[in-house]
Amino acid sequence: MVSSRPHVGPPEPGAEVEGADFARVDWWGAELDGVTFTRCRFDDASLEELVTRRCVFDQCVLTGVRLSGSRHSGSAFLSCRFDRAVLRDVTWDGCKLTGSQFPGAHLRPMTATECDWSYANLRAADLSGLDLSGQRFRETDFTDADLRECDLSGADLDRARMQGAKLRGTDLRRASTDAVNWLAFELTGVRLDLAQAVQFARAHGALVEG
Repeated sequence: MVSSRPHVGPPEPGAEVEGADFARVDWWGAELDGVTFTRCRFDDASLEELVTRRCVFDQCVLTGVRLSGSRHSGSAFLSCRFDRAVLRDVTWDGCKLTGSQFPGAHLRPMTATECDWSYANLRAADLSGLDLSGQRFRETDFTDADLRECDLSGADLDRARMQGAKLRGTDLRRASTDAVNWLAFELTGVRLDLAQAVQFARAHGALVEG
């Protein structure tokens, strides 16, 4: 087993770090304020209970990172890779996760409010039972994702890819669903509003008249 690197400490508030290797660091319970990381690596890092405020992680690799219990406020994780990351009990508050990828990541339970997941890759992710209402998922890839009993009411799902997604019990009411392929997934038990029901009917060839 490769040991951690406790001698590598977190940057000072406001620091800008580019191309650094933070693989296997142990920053349990650390607090990061206004730090910008660009193209940095955090492979297998221990970041449990980490707190970030207004930090930016741009094109960073977080493969195998452990972030359980961490809290992030106003931070951005842009085009990052979270392969096999452990993200249980993470709190995302007003964060941007645009363009990030989560293959094999453990994402639940988690708390997310007012976040932007646009263009993210959440293929085959288990998001069942989560409250993701009112959040932005424009062009997000939910292919084969488990969204059962998920609250997506009022979310921005424009052009989201939903092929094969499990949606039984999901609440889609008031969600924006422009250019969503209603033929690509099963709607049994899904909660829709009237406008969405009309979209669904038209997608299946019905002639809807007032």
